[in-house]
Amino acid sequence: MARTRFASDTGLTLRMTSVMFLLGGIFVALVVVVMLVLPVGYAPIIGIIGIGIAWGQWYFSDTVAMKAMRAREVTPEEAPELHGVIDRLCAMADMPKPRVGIADLSIPNAFATGRSPERSVVCVTTGILGILTADEMEAVLAHELSHVAHRDVTVMTIASTAGIVAGMLTRGAQYGAMFGGGRRNSNDNNSGVPVWLVILVVSLVVYAVSFFLTRLLSRYRELCADRSGAYLTMKPRALATALQKIAGHMNGIPDQDLRTVDSMNAFFISPAIKAGFGQLTSTHPSLEQRLEQLAKIQAELGRPVDGSPAP
Repeated sequence: MARTRFASDTGLTLRMTSVMFLLGGIFVALVVVVMLVLPVGYAPIIGIIGIGIAWGQWYFSDTVAMKAMRAREVTPEEAPELHGVIDRLCAMADMPKPRVGIADLSIPNAFATGRSPERSVVCVTTGILGILTADEMEAVLAHELSHVAHRDVTVMTIASTAGIVAGMLTRGAQYGAMFGGGRRNSNDNNSGVPVWLVILVVSLVVYAVSFFLTRLLSRYRELCADRSGAYLTMKPRALATALQKIAGHMNGIPDQDLRTVDSMNAFFISPAIKAGFGQLTSTHPSLEQRLEQLAKIQAELGRPVDGSPAP
C-alpha cells in the first residue's frame, strides 16, 4: 500500500496478491483452452483483447465510474464543506488529495476509484449528503480514502477483467451454438465435442471462480476500510451510525433506481440492495458483522492508556 498513516493490513495485502495471482492463472488457462479448441490465430486475439480490457479497466477506471454514476467533479468553491473534510483527512493520513465528485442521486452512498492514489476520485451522492451528520460524513470519507491508500480499489478493478473476458466468451459461445457452432475436429464427422460447448463450459467455470474470488476480496477489504477509517478518525461510533442510516434509507429506494447502479455495488461503502439478500454472493460483509467490529474498536479506544478496563 501507499505510505500513509492509515493502519496497514497484512491480511488485505496477502488476499490482494493471492486473488491477482489466481485470476492471472485462470486467465492464462482460459487462453490455453481457446488455443486448443480454436484455430491458432484466435489465441493471440483473445490474449490481446484480455490485456486491452485489463489496461482500459485500470487506466480509465475513474472516468468510467464517474460516468456510470452520472457524477461530476466539484471544486472547493462549489463544495467547500466536502473539500474541507477531505483536506483534513488527507492531512491526517499524510496522503495525496484525490479529486472530489458528487453524483445527483437519491441513493445514499459513496465510493472511491482510480488507478493510483495520485489519480483517484472520491465521490458522494446528494442522497448521503442529506442524511449524515458532519462526524458521520467524516467517517464515511475516511473509509473511502482508506481504499485509495491501500490500493485495493485498483486491484478490484483489474481483478474483474477475467470475469469480463469469460462473460464475453460465454456470449460468443452461445451465439456459436445458435448458429450451429463447430466441432473440435472436422475429420471426426459428428463424433467430436462442439467447440462452442467446450468454450461455454470453460468460460462459465472461469466466470464463477472470478465471481467468488472478487467477492471474497471485496468483503474483506470493506472490513479493512472500516477498521482503518475508524482508527484514523478515532470515531468508530460515527461510522457505525452512518452505516445504519444508509442501510435504513436503502429500503425506501425504488427497486428500479437501485438497479441503475447495480454495477457499482462492489465499490460502494454499502451495497445498493435492500435488506434480506444472502451473503454468499454479496460484495460486502453483513451490517451486523461491520457493526460488531466497530463496537470492538470503540471499546478498545475507550480503554485507559494502561490497558485496564474502562470504568
